[in-house]
Amino acid sequence: MRVLLSTFLLLGSATLLSQQTPPPASGTQAMYDAQANSCQRKFDHIRQNGSKTKPDQTPTVFSESEINAWLSSGNAQLPQGVKKLQLRGEPGIIHATAYVDFDAVTASKRPGNPLLYMFRGTHEVQASAHASGNAGQGQVHIDSVSIDGVSVPRVALEYFAEKYITPKHPDIGIDSQFALPNRVDTATVGDRKLTVTQK
Repeated sequence: MRVLLSTFLLLGSATLLSQQTPPPASGTQAMYDAQANSCQRKFDHIRQNGSKTKPDQTPTVFSESEINAWLSSGNAQLPQGVKKLQLRGEPGIIHATAYVDFDAVTASKRPGNPLLYMFRGTHEVQASAHASGNAGQGQVHIDSVSIDGVSVPRVALEYFAEKYITPKHPDIGIDSQFALPNRVDTATVGDRKLTVTQK
């Protein structure tokens, strides 16, 4: 879970996410609600299983559609800044697209460095990151970020994270490593799915 959350937190030059509820992209409302509820039950199972002395090691598999439905359902308690988040997974990589209100992230402070002027207003942001969890440790590496289709220079991305994100979240940056919660041993991003094992 933290692998995904850290990727979300890093989306858009390590920006933060808000609790927004866009309408489902496809399917009936009942199917959409069922996917969000299924995802929530799996999160609940991981928390309950992690409290056991010997957790069940049967993998818990989240589908991409379940995760996207859950994020859009209002169940996710996430900070302000991002709307209409959509995720797509491929082996070892998470791709994310969202509309980011950079003024909400920066508290509308005027940037002193010209590199930060691109991080103003609300824009479509796309980000790709390598993400994995192994032996109880999660790792996220942001590969690329673009704003309105324009690639963000690495130096600007790093400067933005250092100025606005890392001071509030010391364990979050362009490259992040952290302990996985709830006795999660591995977290593997696959083709449109995430597989979690506990130990």
